Amino acid sequence: MLTDRDSLLRKLHELRSEHRDLDTVIARLADQGPSDQLHLQRLKKRKLMLKDEVSWLESRLIPDNIA
Repeated sequence: MLTDRDSLLRKLHELRSEHRDLDTVIARLADQGPSDQLHLQRLKKRKLMLKDEVSWLESRLIPDNIA
């Protein structure tokens, strides 16, 4: 049976992968010259949301060590 940690790690991997994919798509759209700015903005916003989710998941997976 999967633990909560395993499911969080799986989700973290999925989010990082999507974040990298978006980075590639955004770079290609930017290199093509004039493009649909609204679409580009939405992709960038999604990428930022993914970054926030990745940070949140990482904070859940890394225990706080207070010395």
